[in-house]
Amino acid sequence: MMENSKYEILNTIQSPADLRKLKVEALPQLCAELRDDIIHELSVNPGHLASSLGVVELTVALHYVFNTPEDRIVWDVGHQAYGHKILTGRRETFCTNRKFHGLRPFPSPAESPYDTFTCGHASNSISAALGMAVAAKLEGKKRKVVAVIGDGAMSGGLAFEGLNNVSSTPNDMLIILNDNNMSIDRSVGGMKQYLINLNTGETYNNVRNRVANWMRRRGLLSDQRRHGFIRFTNAMKSAISQQQNVFEGMNIRYSGPFDGHNVVELVRVLKQMKKWKGPKMLHLHTIKGKGYEPAEKNAQLWHAPGKFDVDTGERIVADSAGQPPKFQDVFGHTLLELAKANKRIVGVTPAMPSGCSLNIMMKEIPERTFDVGIAEGHAVTFSAGMAKDGMMPFCNIYSAFAQRAYDNIIHDAAILNLPLVLCFDRAGLVGEDGPTHHGAFDIAALRAIPNITIASPMDEHELRHLMYTAQLDGKGTFVIRYPRGRGVCPDWKCPMEEITVGTGRRLREGSDVAVLSLGPIGNNVASAIESLAMEGSSISVAHYDMRFAKPLDEKLLKEVADRFSRIITIEDGCVAGGFGSAVTEWMADHDYHPIIRRLGLPDQFIEHGTIAELQQLAGLDPETIKRTIISL
Repeated sequence: MMENSKYEILNTIQSPADLRKLKVEALPQLCAELRDDIIHELSVNPGHLASSLGVVELTVALHYVFNTPEDRIVWDVGHQAYGHKILTGRRETFCTNRKFHGLRPFPSPAESPYDTFTCGHASNSISAALGMAVAAKLEGKKRKVVAVIGDGAMSGGLAFEGLNNVSSTPNDMLIILNDNNMSIDRSVGGMKQYLINLNTGETYNNVRNRVANWMRRRGLLSDQRRHGFIRFTNAMKSAISQQQNVFEGMNIRYSGPFDGHNVVELVRVLKQMKKWKGPKMLHLHTIKGKGYEPAEKNAQLWHAPGKFDVDTGERIVADSAGQPPKFQDVFGHTLLELAKANKRIVGVTPAMPSGCSLNIMMKEIPERTFDVGIAEGHAVTFSAGMAKDGMMPFCNIYSAFAQRAYDNIIHDAAILNLPLVLCFDRAGLVGEDGPTHHGAFDIAALRAIPNITIASPMDEHELRHLMYTAQLDGKGTFVIRYPRGRGVCPDWKCPMEEITVGTGRRLREGSDVAVLSLGPIGNNVASAIESLAMEGSSISVAHYDMRFAKPLDEKLLKEVADRFSRIITIEDGCVAGGFGSAVTEWMADHDYHPIIRRLGLPDQFIEHGTIAELQQLAGLDPETIKRTIISL
């Protein structure tokens, strides 16, 4: 990122140490410059815009008041942190953000000492920050620790687990609640309404603080008695106002709500709260997309808008005419089609109705669609409860986020063998969002669980067939995994047909090598085989689309084992314990001993980049598949 003469103050900031040299009166101008810089950079190098615009003033105030990186700032939902990156020595390289080998899409300690923790998934900041605060106390360090939670993350169960522990563990941490009434879509649920209603004035906190200091100076309030004093004042306030503050009920000192876009006021409040002993919470009201009118008007659309014209607010969208649809849209339209025919079908998503296209059904049948907030475990168990009493839930979760519902899938769905459909969007490599978002582990994680079917469609037609099949009676817990992005079938709206569970299909005859693929990565296989044929290769390659990782098509596997001594398996998931491992185990269990080459994601976390770049990195691109066939 080149220096721009219009950024008079921002050009002088190489680190937070430079920021702290400024007079507080200069901070509003710095915020304006930082916001403008983010807008212009993201207009040409797309990323998460609206969330970062909403915390510009908070970001500046935090680094101004706290001695980072010695003091810890733990970000929640890291798409808030672009301003943080720019202020912490990465402005010159911010143009590489989310690009292959460039800056990481979310804060990471591997990239900068200012990035204190991984924050690609929501709701972990309070727990992580508490751990750091306790570590500092045990080591006798004066380090301050701040957790910044927001963008709907307070609806996540882990946030409340952390709050519960914060209230009972000695610490001096500060929790900042960035309350913008949004996650990606608009926030939902009782916590949202509670935060709207919550109001504890600054005057009350100042009075309580002065009383506490007066008592402490006179020896009337030791650290051991502080919790009792807080409980007493909380009880008095609740009795007078006839309203209980849930945070103060947990012995967490609460202050707010304040205007999160008044940077001078934020600095004053943070300096004051920095001195307070014990756990405390600062509640801020912010506007997602603040400072850029199009983003303020439609924060959902401008969460990650792609390229756009800064002056006109016009998004630069590639012409998709004649192109295949996105898998998520095929899911959304197909689910609505199925729901109209089957009154038992309901749709569930944890905070991603637009991201997974459940909003299509939500618009037409709102009474049978449920956005449960950022709460994947609850989404699964809630769905299981409906399935137990006769409904047919389609619970759509991004594959990487479904990791947080692992116990719920086992304990609340599989053990009961409930007719529940889990649709894992963004399975496999997802591109620029990187390792926290790649859906790499679902097959390996779920394959060992009884009463679960795991399927993956090669194209949009197969997705429709699998969704139709899954909603028929007696299929137990049925997992359908499919990727981010577009498929291969412009004419996607085919008649739906039942697929016999556990059956694959032979796509191409061959006699030398058999390639067994699972899911849409099979299209890369087809391209590789076609390329070999066009080059005049004498290698005869058979291609099987297995469809199911569990149960495997044993009849098809026997055919392959009887005919081929060389087999390649390929999947868009981790190779360790995945589909290829299942095939290898079956061969060994049935006394077949072919040469098997397993292709998939290696035993490492894959970085960010375009899908094409990452497939090449992992050896899943057509050219590498072709070379593997030749070498085998």
